[in-house]
Formats: sequence, structure tokens, C-alpha cells
Amino acid sequence: MRKSRFTESQIVEILKQGEAGVPIARSGASATSARRPTFSGGRSTGTSVAELKRLKELEAERAKLKRMYAELALENAAIKDALSRKP
Repeated sequence: MRKSRFTESQIVEILKQGEAGVPIARSGASATSARRPTFSGGRSTGTSVAELKRLKELEAERAKLKRMYAELALENAAIKDALSRKP
């Protein structure tokens, strides 16, 4: 997936400006271009910058917990295997 040129907080701010009716100048867009910038692809669902930061924190915590679980599951399986071999 292609990485965006804008951060999530910048996108939220741009969408808020668009919803408020402020004309948005799109970087790289020509003044003579017949196309107008659209925001349908990234329409915000009322997400704020603080909510996006919290979401990133939760995603990082979730990834950490998944790694911890995987390590413990492997360790548990190794211990069970070792105990089953003992006569």
C-alpha cells in the first residue's frame, strides 16, 4: 500500500476545513485544471487528532501483546514437549 504524503493529523485538519466550507488548495494541482480536489476517498468519520494518537498507541500496544503471547505460547509448547518426554 502506498504511503500518504500527509500525516493523519494533517488529513483530519484538511477534512475539517473542507467540511467547514473553506476552499482547499491541493498541492501540485494546476490552477487551469478542470478537476476539483475531492475528499471522498478519505472522508473523516469525526475522528480527531487526539483519537488518532490514541488509536496508534492502542495498535502499538496490541502488537506488543501479540508478540508476548506468541513467545509465551512457544515457551509453553516447549515445556509441555519436554515434560512429555520425561519417563
